[in-house]
Amino acid sequence: MSGHSKWHNIQGRKNAQDAKRGKIFQKISRDLYQAAKAGDPNPDNNPQLRLVMDKARAANMPKQNIQRAIDKATGAGGANFEEITYEGYGPGGIAVMVSCLTDNKNRTASAIRSAFTHSGGSLGASGSVAYMFNRLGLIEILREDLDKDEDEMLMDALDAGADDMQADDDVFHIYTDPSAMTAVRDALQEAGYELDTAEVTMIPENKTEVPSDKVGQYQRLIEELEDNDDVADVYEAGFIADAE
Repeated sequence: MSGHSKWHNIQGRKNAQDAKRGKIFQKISRDLYQAAKAGDPNPDNNPQLRLVMDKARAANMPKQNIQRAIDKATGAGGANFEEITYEGYGPGGIAVMVSCLTDNKNRTASAIRSAFTHSGGSLGASGSVAYMFNRLGLIEILREDLDKDEDEMLMDALDAGADDMQADDDVFHIYTDPSAMTAVRDALQEAGYELDTAEVTMIPENKTEVPSDKVGQYQRLIEELEDNDDVADVYEAGFIADAE
């Protein structure tokens, strides 16, 4: 029994690692698609695509997976992918936005609606929660990757056109107007900064604590959404007290 138990534990850890790796690859695939779709599919002419490709290689993502995501953006694979955003309320009335990339709108809509229903939430109409979020450019630099003075980085970011910067124990978050994100990103890269993230995203104006009796349901909602292959990003206006 002990040998079986050991194998079971090893296999369980491997499955968990595989699931985590799969989720990382899924997110990078969406980022590759969006970067290639928004600009040139040639990374030599598309700094954003080059940044995501570097992240893909760092995560040991197979070359064929990288190329497949880029082919989707150029239509080389034959499928027609669309970007769709769904809005709804999670348990406790927490606003949630779900950005999807799909080749089958009916399948995706049904899955997203089911995820909200399963968790005790509800899918809303277009515009029902979007006003609670701000569309901003977000650039992140890991503290461990910073080889310059923090104040110097702040000045470089502001000079490049950034609006604000916040820091926590591990990451510097630089915020820009969406239209300025590319210019700020390029300026920081040219100045020698190693960027972990550079994207246009949705930031909630305010965050609401998830009621303690709804935490389990809320976590299940976010997990079910993130596990869906059609979901590119989940933006949430809630936080769990112990997780902050």
